[in-house]
Amino acid sequence: MKKFLILATALIFTSTLGAAPKELNIYMIDVEGGGGTLIVSPSGESLLIDSGSGGHDDRDPKRIADLARNVAHITKIDYVLITHYHGDHIGGIYALSKLIPIGRYLDHGELTLELQKPEMVAWWRDYKALTGDDRTVLKAGDKIPLKGVNATVVIAAGQAITTPLKGGGPNPVYCKDAVQKPTDQDPENGMSIGTVLTYGHFRFSDLGDLPWIQEQLLACPTNMIGHVDVYQTNHHGFDRSGSPQLVWALQPRVAIMNNGFKKAGNQFTFETIRKSLNFEDLWQSHLSLNADKAIQSDEKMIANADPNDDKGYWIQVTVKPDGKYTVTNGRNNFSKSYVARN
Repeated sequence: MKKFLILATALIFTSTLGAAPKELNIYMIDVEGGGGTLIVSPSGESLLIDSGSGGHDDRDPKRIADLARNVAHITKIDYVLITHYHGDHIGGIYALSKLIPIGRYLDHGELTLELQKPEMVAWWRDYKALTGDDRTVLKAGDKIPLKGVNATVVIAAGQAITTPLKGGGPNPVYCKDAVQKPTDQDPENGMSIGTVLTYGHFRFSDLGDLPWIQEQLLACPTNMIGHVDVYQTNHHGFDRSGSPQLVWALQPRVAIMNNGFKKAGNQFTFETIRKSLNFEDLWQSHLSLNADKAIQSDEKMIANADPNDDKGYWIQVTVKPDGKYTVTNGRNNFSKSYVARN
């Protein structure tokens, strides 16, 4: 009888462990100031947003594939979303496809801008040849079928959603007398796909390289997104993006900047984020050489802090079903936990 009780207790304990809810993991991969965000949903399905740059002995695709296998512990990327067709977002896709299986490709549609740039046309041609019938063109309002989370396209090809997401609404305070900027010097940035991912109460935004003028479609006169818990800075922290009207409307508790040592991470961007209501912490992919060190994060919250020793460290966000989320620096394992808004 005693042995039976011990066995029964063990079986109940094992069953409880097996039924435990899984976590959402988001990895900001170091692709030297390009785009490379890997999302692994609680179901185990994965979404990679952008593929970094090509060249450099396939540095970025190798980092993505290595992290996918050895850190995220997945053997396939179910979806790759290319926000737009600039080299630091699409350039690594061909090499990456040779390193790890990819299920389906998502993008904003045909290349119609910057056709005078031979490298853009070459990236587009190679991408179309690679993807073939495995492509899906996304539009504002579409849902990405990533099991276990709600992933909504809020803007694509310069068109934004017309009905606010939950928590959105009029944005008169931040839009009044708002400073505007002219059309971005690289118009393909304005075609960027922007997504908002929701898991329980947790919300995360990745808006690609959306520039200031297109950000206004999501910010003024209506905040179309609502609040987010984690905001991946637009356009790597360039001051051509990250308008106060959008950032302050989002009110992120945590921001993560996917900058490079010498790429983006501008002073204005740091100042704007730190003035946001309810803001708590900024994490950085790299120390920025383009802004005062005093306004940047503590060294322990910067994944790559030494310009002479860039090992390609990542930043990870782990989200539990109850809304608690933890941000971890892949270089030193420093982490800090937060609670999502209800």
